[in-house]
Amino acid sequence: MGLFGPSKDEIWSQVARDIGGDYIDRGFWKSDGLRYQHGVWEILLDTYTETDSNTSGTSHNTTYTRMRAPFVSQSNFWFKLYPENFFSSIGKLFNSQDIEVGDPFFDDRFIIKSNQPEKVIQLLSDPQIKSLIQQQPRILLKIEDNDGFWKNKLPAGTHELYFSCVGVIKETALLRALFELFGHTLNAFAENGITTAQPPNITLE
Repeated sequence: MGLFGPSKDEIWSQVARDIGGDYIDRGFWKSDGLRYQHGVWEILLDTYTETDSNTSGTSHNTTYTRMRAPFVSQSNFWFKLYPENFFSSIGKLFNSQDIEVGDPFFDDRFIIKSNQPEKVIQLLSDPQIKSLIQQQPRILLKIEDNDGFWKNKLPAGTHELYFSCVGVIKETALLRALFELFGHTLNAFAENGITTAQPPNITLE
């Protein structure tokens, strides 16, 4: 234990033991991670750091926690849910793509976009998914595909459920809830014809 309490590695290792996952030591150049198997889907939790440089030449590093789970897509469905702030509120006034789901919790707090509004409304109507989203104080939840960041890295027909937030999550309750959120969401994908029971042909690194 460090000066300021348990380290991220200690907490994530304990969560791995609690949920039956595997804590992965990925060496010096990559952050360690937590791998968990939910049905046919592999869920990977890790961190990454982005460096931003300003005009004065100084750099600023920002670390993010992320969770990923590839799945075989059979409907080409995508969505993106992220917190509403001042700038996104301005955009919301002029962007008809923002979806109102009829629930104040989502409509007042988030920008929601999707190519199939009826599916995302059905997804967010699930009380378990709503409850688990409510437990995350910082959340970006979306589907990645080969047209986005993972272009040419995901096999054809494979999409990825993706979460990220600023900072390193070290609260065990939030981490367990995040794995539950992914598990329930992937189950809902299967029930609603968004994915199949076929395992995706990719191992996340």
